[in-house]
Amino acid sequence: MMLLAGFDQPIEQSQQAFRLILKALSEPGHKVLLQGAPAWGALNAASTAVLLTLADQETPFQLSAELKNEQVLTNIRFHTGAPLAANHAEISLALFDEQLQAADLQALSHGSEISPEFSAILVVQLSALEGGPNLRLTGAGIEKQRQISPKLPLALPALLVTPTC
Repeated sequence: MMLLAGFDQPIEQSQQAFRLILKALSEPGHKVLLQGAPAWGALNAASTAVLLTLADQETPFQLSAELKNEQVLTNIRFHTGAPLAANHAEISLALFDEQLQAADLQALSHGSEISPEFSAILVVQLSALEGGPNLRLTGAGIEKQRQISPKLPLALPALLVTPTC
């Protein structure tokens, strides 16, 4: 199996990617550009950068069937040491594509208000960040509101919508 390149400058690039990932998580709907990572097979450069930055020996991961192949698994193991999760309860980091289903979301650990650290991190690789239905984001990390229109898997919008009373 052929090993593919990771970051050219692992320390600097992983630190930069980590800062950008934190920015994206703390400011929902804000676009960040994760540059400098290779694309491994079906994984685009941004997904590869997330794995190179967030995965390590203590991060059991799951990939959707469309993203998983021996070359990708070999490179994740070599560059990060992260193990493939044996069951849903072990998953710390899940990487899916647009084929994400509601059952996939339900199978992930959700943690709790008291122990959110027991929830899995979900990364969804999208083909486009525009061209989908308009979503209005409000809440923590957003000053007033933010409009986005990514092409999300059908399972995600229902999860993202907060019912109003």
